Amino acid sequence: MRDLILAGFVFALLPFILRRPRIGALAWAWLSMMNPHKLTYGFARTLPFAQMVAAATMVGLLFTRERKPFPWNAITAVHLCFLLWMCVTSLFGLAPAQEIQDRLIFVAKIQVMLFVTLMLLRDRVQIEQLIWVVTFSIAYYGIKGGFWTVTTGGGGRVWGPPGGMIEGNNELGLALVMLTPFLYYLQQTAQNKWMRRGLVVCIVLVVFSILGSQSRGALLALLAMAFFLGLKGKHPVRTSLVLLAMVGLAILFMPDSWTKRMDTISSYEQDGSAMSRIYTWTTLWNLALDRPVVGGGFATDNPLVFALYAPPGGVGSYTEGGIFVAHSIYFQALGEHGFPGLFLYLLLGITTWRVAGRVAREAADDPEYASWVPLLMRMCQVSLMGFAVGGAFLTLVHFDLPYYIVGYVVLTEASMREARARRALAAPPAGGLAGARALGSGP
Repeated sequence: MRDLILAGFVFALLPFILRRPRIGALAWAWLSMMNPHKLTYGFARTLPFAQMVAAATMVGLLFTRERKPFPWNAITAVHLCFLLWMCVTSLFGLAPAQEIQDRLIFVAKIQVMLFVTLMLLRDRVQIEQLIWVVTFSIAYYGIKGGFWTVTTGGGGRVWGPPGGMIEGNNELGLALVMLTPFLYYLQQTAQNKWMRRGLVVCIVLVVFSILGSQSRGALLALLAMAFFLGLKGKHPVRTSLVLLAMVGLAILFMPDSWTKRMDTISSYEQDGSAMSRIYTWTTLWNLALDRPVVGGGFATDNPLVFALYAPPGGVGSYTEGGIFVAHSIYFQALGEHGFPGLFLYLLLGITTWRVAGRVAREAADDPEYASWVPLLMRMCQVSLMGFAVGGAFLTLVHFDLPYYIVGYVVLTEASMREARARRALAAPPAGGLAGARALGSGP
């Protein structure tokens, strides 16, 4: 039954996407974030729904009047440079050519569809539609996991959707940390009181789900995110106290097994998982020193890289002769794309942060945008801070969610810029009607 419902829904969407491709941008975000086909058990599990939606969106983009100019700014310039640099480093990769090609195609699909989204959405309604879709595509697993954590007393781990980039407990935990600021944004801007109350419940359940993932990196990211959310919320003192109480009570609820696992943060030398990360980071650092410009290309978790650059002796039986993924967005960017790639990746985050801050300041004096843009831009910063902390322990450079957050900032900045241009064109010349007549009369 699930297969029939999902397939019927997606196929029914395709004609609407051809006519209104912005629906396709939202459908792509839903399919790529939630992976709903992985929740089925029959024929729908292997159908290429995302490719169907992408193709329909591209065709619709060619003929629609909804298409907007590509929003060029400092963020999109850096973003495009990073994508082009990944293409360059793929030419010099150490992994098998087919593996590199497959990975490049996978990454290019994510980035191209994001660029398409930037050309289809603009105003507040459309931007918030995207936020709702992206947020609840992942929050679905957090809400479900939160219920499970509460009802089981935190006795087991919460896992993500099978087959996706957030399948693991660590990856799901970080993704939930990143979307929590947007749940807060939606709660603060919602007009219906029952919706606001429902979103508070969602936030509480998502926090329980983050803790229930038993991810140490997600815990650190949660604490960093909560600190910045308190600073940048609408009511800093009240928000900070509520968050402190919420997280504190949730931690007290967790069982002793959870506490013991979190305690290993301070004794990482005794933990094989932590030591495997250090082993891998050393390997990728050695790779970057040997190939500082182009790195090792995509898929550095291959035998050649570890045979050439792994530190001698490994770190004990747990990793002796082992081959591991980067376990860090920073070492992943460095190992795959060299120091220029790491620089561009960091520059993308820094530029997004700075533009978000500027847009928030400019919107504060604009009646059309003051009610929502400053808060949204601050929540983008809070989410990126959570990702910067938690991503230090996960291989998520090519995860869609951070790029959608970048997209929120780009779309909001473009919306404000285009609105100011329209108002300037509509405004009468200086001096009012008399001035316009004088200008029109000529010499």
